[in-house]
Amino acid sequence: MSVISSQPKKVIILGGGSAGWMAASLIHKAWAKKGTEILLIESDVISKIGVGEGSTPSLRLFFKHLGISEQEWMPECNATYKCGISFPGWTSIDNPAYADYPAYIHPFYSQADWKTGNAFMHNARLRREGIDVPAHPDDYWLQSYLAKNFKAPIAFQQLRDEMDYGYHFDSALVGNFLKKRLLSMGLSHLIDTVDDVNLSDSGQISSIITKDNGAHSADLFIDCTGFAARLIGQALKVDFIDYSDCLFNDRAVAIQTPIDCSKDIPSNTTSTALSSGWAWQIPLSNRYGNGYVYSSKYITDDEAEKELREHIGPSSKDQDARVIKMRLGRVSQHWHKNVLAVGLSQGFIEPLEATALMLIQHTVESFISSYEDMQGAKREVIAQQGIFNNQLNEVFESIKDYIVAHYRLNSRTDSQYWCDNRENKNNSARLTALLSAWHTPGEDFEAELHRHNAELTYFAPSWYCLFAGKGHFPTSLNKPSSNTKVAPVAEIIKYCHQVSQQFYNHNEQLAKVYDERWHKLEAHR
Repeated sequence: MSVISSQPKKVIILGGGSAGWMAASLIHKAWAKKGTEILLIESDVISKIGVGEGSTPSLRLFFKHLGISEQEWMPECNATYKCGISFPGWTSIDNPAYADYPAYIHPFYSQADWKTGNAFMHNARLRREGIDVPAHPDDYWLQSYLAKNFKAPIAFQQLRDEMDYGYHFDSALVGNFLKKRLLSMGLSHLIDTVDDVNLSDSGQISSIITKDNGAHSADLFIDCTGFAARLIGQALKVDFIDYSDCLFNDRAVAIQTPIDCSKDIPSNTTSTALSSGWAWQIPLSNRYGNGYVYSSKYITDDEAEKELREHIGPSSKDQDARVIKMRLGRVSQHWHKNVLAVGLSQGFIEPLEATALMLIQHTVESFISSYEDMQGAKREVIAQQGIFNNQLNEVFESIKDYIVAHYRLNSRTDSQYWCDNRENKNNSARLTALLSAWHTPGEDFEAELHRHNAELTYFAPSWYCLFAGKGHFPTSLNKPSSNTKVAPVAEIIKYCHQVSQQFYNHNEQLAKVYDERWHKLEAHR
C-alpha cells in the first residue's frame, strides 16, 4: 500500500443533505485553499431523510470553526436554543421506589456546574450506599433550571465560565444554508443520479457513472447517500454491524404541529416514553417537531401514529404523518479503500440523545486530522485506516452503550416492550460491568467508567444523571450519621435559582438573534 504525501487532488461528495453539506463545509475549509478540487453530486429524485432536529454542543464548535455566527444561521434554519433533554415517563411511578423520579433532564453541563455537579455526584454516591440524601439530578445542574423556566443558555453579561449548549433546528434548512454558502464560495455542484460505480483492479472506486453527465473520477469519494450506502455498502461491500439485538426500535413516525412564538418556547427537547418506544417534541421558532420512535415488532405503523396523535393532542389534527424506517448499526470500516462513509451511510444510533450530526462532524474532522497525520508520519494508508476505523468504531460503541442503558434502566411494567428491553441481556461487556458496578454497594463506579473507557463520549456526570435520574438506588435507606458529609441541596437549589435569573428568557434571546424576523414570526401567529 502506498504512502500519501499530500491532500487529495480531487474529492467527490456523493449526496447532499446534512451529511453531504457538513462534510463539504469542513473539507472545503481544510483543503480548498491547498488546491483540492471538491465536487458535490446530489440527486433531485432521491428524498432526503433528515436526521432529526436537535444537536449536542458540538454543533456550536462546527459553526464557530466555519466563522458563522448565530445571527447568520439560526434565523435561516428556524433554530432555537437547547439546554438539554427531558425524559418523562421512563419509570414506574406506581412503584414507591421510583415515585420521586417521574422525569429528569440530561443537561449540557459546563464549568459553571463544577461545584454543584460535584455535589450531585457526591450525594449520588452516598445514596448508592443506602444513605437517604437528595440525589435527583435536576436539583444540581444550572441548565435544568434554565430549561424549566424557559430560559436561554445566554446570560445578560459574560459569566466567568462559558455555558455549553446545543440547538433545535430544521435539518433540511441547515443543509440548504450550508449549500447556499458553499456555492457562493465557488464549490462545484452537480445535480444527477449515479447509475453505476466502476472499481479498479485494486478494488478502489475509479469512477462513478451518472445518468446525465457520464463518468466522474476522484482520489477520494465521500459516501453521503444515506441508508442506501451506495459506495461503502453496495460498491465496496463493507460489512454492517447490526444493533437490533440490543436496540429494538426500527421505525419513527413524524408529525409537525404549530407553535405560538408569542408564548414561552421551551429550551429543551422532551423525550417521553410511550407504550412501545418514545416520543420527541422539539420546539423550533416556527413549529414543533414531533415523532414516535418505536419497534414494529410491538406496534404497527397505524397504531403508532394513533398513539402519537393522542399524545400530542388536538394540534396534530389534519397534520400529515410520515413513517421513516431505520437501520440501526454501523459499518465495520468507515474509511475503506478510497471511500469515507459519512452520516447514515456509515451507521445510525437511534435519535434518543441527538448524536447524528455530532457523529457526522466528528467523522469528517477526525478524517481530516487523520489524513494529515498520515502525511506527516509518512504512514501507509492501510495502517492509518486501521487506526481511524478502530477509534471511530469505539465512539459508535460508546454512544450505543449509553443509549442502550436508557432502556435497560427503565422500570415500566405496563407493556411487553418495556419489560423485554429491561430484561434483554445483549449488553456489551462494558455496559454489563457498569450496570453491575452501580448496583453493587462499595463498588467504585467512576473507576469502572475509567477502566472501560466509558467516558469517550459521555463523561461521568452524564452517566450519573442517567442512573440517578431513573431512580436506581437502594430501596432501603438509612438517615445519614452525624459525621457523614452531605452536600447541602437546599443551598444548591437557592444558588441555582439565583444564577438562573441572570439569563435571558428564551424568546427574548431569540428576538435578539432573529432581529426583525422575530417580529414577523410573532405577527404570523
